[in-house]
Amino acid sequence: MRRPILTLAAVLTALAGGAQAAPALVVPIDQSTPLALPRGVRDVLIGNPAIADVAVLDAGKAVVSGRGYGVTNLVVIDQLGRTVMERQVVVAAPNAGRVSVIRGPRVEEYACAGGCERSGGDAGPAGDSAKP
Repeated sequence: MRRPILTLAAVLTALAGGAQAAPALVVPIDQSTPLALPRGVRDVLIGNPAIADVAVLDAGKAVVSGRGYGVTNLVVIDQLGRTVMERQVVVAAPNAGRVSVIRGPRVEEYACAGGCERSGGDAGPAGDSAKP
């Protein structure tokens, strides 16, 4: 009798107790996305506040705002100090209405709806906002 061949994904799923990771929360830059919270939440934390910010509206709802391009994580802790939710947060460009002009190390962002207006000023290398 032949032994079944296990794939790496099957082994990892078995080791994780069959639990699947929650999908990443994708937030457009300079916009917000609502997030439902489980009951009994004590703390809601963002790994890198330069990438995303979170505001808790009430016991069951929060809003995650995209501040800078990148990936971070969101951790929700209950009244007993247990992690009850952990999500990867990806802040990316919106699908439409935004243009980036890259000139060497400088990046200029424009919001476009009918016409284009500069948004957020000039950005230097790595997306850092330049000071006027």
